[in-house]
Amino acid sequence: MTQEELWQAVLAQIQLTISPANFATWFKDTTISSIKDGVAFISVPNSFAKEWLEQKYHKTIFKILHELNEEIRDVKYELSKPLTQTIRKSFISFKESSGQLEFSEFEVDKETNLNPKYTFSNFVVGPCNELAQAAALAVAENPGKVYNPLFIYGGVGLGKTHLLQAIGNEIIKNSKTKRVRYVQAEKFVSAVISAIRNHQIEKLKSLYQVVDVLIIDDIQFLAGKEKTQEEFFYIFNSLYERNKQIVISSDRSPRAIPALTERLRSRFEGGMIADITFPDFETRMAILKAKCQERKVEFSEEILNYIASTIQKNIRKLEGALNILIAYRNLQGFPPDLKIAKTLLKDLTSSTSKAITAKEIIKAVAEFYDLKEKDLLSNSRKKEVVKPRQVAMFLLREELKSSFPFIGRKFGGKDHTTAIYAYEKILKEIEKSENLREEIALIKQRLTSGEI
Repeated sequence: MTQEELWQAVLAQIQLTISPANFATWFKDTTISSIKDGVAFISVPNSFAKEWLEQKYHKTIFKILHELNEEIRDVKYELSKPLTQTIRKSFISFKESSGQLEFSEFEVDKETNLNPKYTFSNFVVGPCNELAQAAALAVAENPGKVYNPLFIYGGVGLGKTHLLQAIGNEIIKNSKTKRVRYVQAEKFVSAVISAIRNHQIEKLKSLYQVVDVLIIDDIQFLAGKEKTQEEFFYIFNSLYERNKQIVISSDRSPRAIPALTERLRSRFEGGMIADITFPDFETRMAILKAKCQERKVEFSEEILNYIASTIQKNIRKLEGALNILIAYRNLQGFPPDLKIAKTLLKDLTSSTSKAITAKEIIKAVAEFYDLKEKDLLSNSRKKEVVKPRQVAMFLLREELKSSFPFIGRKFGGKDHTTAIYAYEKILKEIEKSENLREEIALIKQRLTSGEI
C-alpha cells in the first residue's frame, strides 16, 4: 500500500464518523508526506488545521493508521507548501474508474463555503424531516421575510447540513446578487480567537455584516464560549435588524444547549424551530435508492433491505455502507451478494446494536454538557458540574441497572447514598422540567445512535 493509498483508507474511515462540514474543513488538502522511523508525518495546509488535528483527531488518526500499518508508532503534523491543482486532485479525489470513491465534500465554493452537491432536489423527504424541509424551502424562496431565524436541530447524521447548504445553494440559484456565507460554528470560534489574538475583531465583524444570508452549522459549539457568543450576538443583531436571513443548526433545541447566554437563546427561539428525527424504514429505503441512482449503481433489493433494517439512526452511515459496497463492486468488477455484504458491513451494523457501557454514558454526558470527563468524576461542587454528574448517575442506574454502590465507586469512591440522592433528584426533576427531559433524551439518542 502506497502512502497515498494509506491516507485514502484513513480518510474513508474518518468520513463515516464526523459531519461532512467538519470533514471538509479539517481534512481538506491533507496527506501523508512521509513515514520515517515509525513516524507518519501528516501534511496540513494551515496552522488552524494542524492545531485542530493535533488536539481533536489525533487519537483517531493514529488508531486507524496503526491498524492499517503496525509499524507506525507515532503521528506528527507539519505545514505543507501550497498544492497545485493537479496534486490536490490526486490526493483528495478518489475516482470510480480506479475503484475508489470521490470525496465530493471538497467541491466547496471558496466565496460561500457551500458545496453544490447539496440541493433540495436530492434531499429525501419523509415524516422525520418534512417540517424542517418545508421551512427550509420557504426560507430559500423568501430569505429574510419568513422564519427568521430558522433553527433546525436533530442528531448527528440526519441531514441538517444537507438542508442548510441546500438553502444557500437555492438562494444563489434564484438571485446571483445575494451574498451567502455558510460557516461551521467550530470554524467561527477559531476565527474569533484568531481575530482577538491579532487585534482584528472589528475586521471579522465587518466580514459578516455585509452578507445577506448567514448560515451557521452546529451552533452548540458556542456553548460556554462567552466572548464568541458576545461577538456572534453583535453580528446576529446587526443582520436581523436589516432583515438579513439567518439559518442555524444544532444537535439540540436552543433551550437544551448548556452555557448559552439567555439573550442568544431568546433570539434563537424568536424564529422558527424545526427538528429532524430518526428516519423510518421507508425513508431509509428511499434514501438508499436515491443514492444508488445518483451514483449510477445497482444493488439487490435484499441488500438494500438489509442496510435499511440494520442501520436505523444515522443517514450518514447509510451512505457509508453504500460507499463500502460500491468500492467492492469497483474493485471486483461485480456487486456483492448478501452474504458478502453482511461481512463487508460488519463494523457498521454491529455498532448499532452493541451494549452501552458505563464509560460511554460518562463520556456522552461530559460531551453534551461541554465538560471534561475528569471534571465529572471529580469532587467539584460547582453548579455546572453537579447537575451533569447527577444526570450521569441517573443514566447509569436507568440504562444499565447499575447498583448504587457501583455508581458511587465510578465517581471517585463516593458513598452509595450520594448515588441514591442523585438518582431520586433527577427522577423528580424530570417530571417538572421539560428542558431536563429533552436533555436526557438527546443524551440517550447519542448513545443508541452509535455517536459515542
